[in-house]
Amino acid sequence: MKIRRRGKKSGDESSASSDVAFLLIIYFIVIAGFNVNRGFIMNLPAKDSTRLIQKDDLLRFELDRAGDLFYRGESINLNGAENEIRQAVEARPNLAVVLSVDPRSPWQNVVSFVELAQKLSVDSFSFTMQDDGEGGGG
Repeated sequence: MKIRRRGKKSGDESSASSDVAFLLIIYFIVIAGFNVNRGFIMNLPAKDSTRLIQKDDLLRFELDRAGDLFYRGESINLNGAENEIRQAVEARPNLAVVLSVDPRSPWQNVVSFVELAQKLSVDSFSFTMQDDGEGGGG
């Protein structure tokens, strides 16, 4: 008789594993929700804002389809961009950083640049998508 009862344990083990699976699903849903809430936060201008930005206060960067970053037509890495932005922010407090992105550029490069702008406390940041005819670095 005891031998027959051992066969029922497989049902208990499957219910235990389904409980664990359910708890893991709940855990990942909760964690995913927290990651979304910690996303990039940027202050947007008010609708009635009349802030004017001079052409000299624009710092333009481009991301091409390969994900390469360009500044003034020359290839630059994120460290170089950080130095350029840091110097420009110190010299011109009304600075606006503009990133022109090729639609085929890897999304991670865009995110990395936006995080850089946030890290450097850039007050005005904008990015635009390039037309298919535009190229990077030119």
